[in-house]
Amino acid sequence: MQTYSPLFSDFYQLTMLAGYFAEGIHETPATFDLYFRKPPFQGSYAVFAGLKPALDFLENLQFGDDDIAYLRGLNEFTPEFLDFLKHFRFRGKVTAMPEGTCVFPREPLVTVEGTLAETQYVETALLNCINFQTLVATKAARVTTAAGRKSVLEFGLRRAQGPDGGLSVARAAYIGGIRSTSNIWAGKDLNIPVKGTHAHSWVMSFPDELTAFRAYARCFPKNCILLIDTYDTLQSGLPNAITVAREMRERGEKLLGIRIDSGDLAYLSKEVRKAFDAAGFPDVLITASSDLDEYVIDSVNREGGCVDIWGVGTRLATCAGEGGGALGGVYKLAWCNGLPKLKITNDPSKLTLPDRKKLWRLINPDGSFFMDVISLEREVPQPGDRVFDPTAPLLRSRIIPDNVRFESIRHTVMENGSIVRDESDLACLADRCVSQLERLPEGSLRLLNPHLYKVAITAGLNDLRTRLLRELQQ
Repeated sequence: MQTYSPLFSDFYQLTMLAGYFAEGIHETPATFDLYFRKPPFQGSYAVFAGLKPALDFLENLQFGDDDIAYLRGLNEFTPEFLDFLKHFRFRGKVTAMPEGTCVFPREPLVTVEGTLAETQYVETALLNCINFQTLVATKAARVTTAAGRKSVLEFGLRRAQGPDGGLSVARAAYIGGIRSTSNIWAGKDLNIPVKGTHAHSWVMSFPDELTAFRAYARCFPKNCILLIDTYDTLQSGLPNAITVAREMRERGEKLLGIRIDSGDLAYLSKEVRKAFDAAGFPDVLITASSDLDEYVIDSVNREGGCVDIWGVGTRLATCAGEGGGALGGVYKLAWCNGLPKLKITNDPSKLTLPDRKKLWRLINPDGSFFMDVISLEREVPQPGDRVFDPTAPLLRSRIIPDNVRFESIRHTVMENGSIVRDESDLACLADRCVSQLERLPEGSLRLLNPHLYKVAITAGLNDLRTRLLRELQQ
């Protein structure tokens, strides 16, 4: 479990908390929803991740004496408020879907209920944990989808956003389908298989390439993968690797594979495959790296490349790409002191969904996903119901068909500040992601112009939002 400081927050969360305390409304019951408005990477879905570290933060939230001393030194807060913080804990309720679930815009991924003080202060930490890991898990799912049946390794530690970012990348990438990492820390703490080869500096440290390859084969005869592009991939690295493969065979050993880290990966991998096959080594694996992402992998595969293992680093760890960089998840007040709450702005896309809600997934008879429906907490949608577009209050949408099955896909994961549903087995979360991706409608996994999954709201929720909108506008 990663330990987080209780000061893992923005300063304005603390000033709001102090303000609620000063106004005597800090114990007012409130409900917040965490969701995103737009799928990342110009795709159609996201893979939910980051819940476990978020819950760990909530369960262990407690201000220590050194935290109170630091806050006192800011000269911003009253002694009474600082004394309140000494006893401050999160004792609320959290509802969420399991990690590894495919999720879509506007859906409440996480709902937090408790006092206004509790639910407000934790906003930043929850968004930090869930925004980043969901983004990485989504990128990983896109990469593994593009790779098809070929293995993918996570190599992103050196370009990740700091030490904790590197650990979060390894965890979220595993959930998204990348089931090994170069990160030793992640291997120990998260029980993720660790993999790696050697760098160009290994080759350059020896008098020549062949000597370097022979030395590496002697040191690691059971897991020997040679990096063949230090000088010239086809004219030097490839023949030297074949020489070492023959020498290893004579000793009763086996060259596991080679790695290419530059150049035209489609062309080079095909040439390398032909050479190893002709030399009698059809089982030697070809690993490719070098700023890979889902688009490069898809392109190499379409050109007939012969890559067996993809090492994906920078563009995964930094979530690079069109529509990447940040998920853009938000955390909005939906209910307070018995009343539904609605936020409106000049931007209609930022209109919130009021009140406490449920999320339903409608499933076709063959097990595939048809659409998702957001309802009020007391509603149970039925076949034949009218549903509406969540982004346009006056836009009537489709009618729910008769042959779908309704499944409530969120559960209570924390009660009275304690975790009550702990799903921390990464292998199970990754398996769930695979199953979810397979059940999406046809075209949802396309890299370009994917099918957009349908999300709707019930008539009851639409009527409530329309009424509140009219009242606020008047």
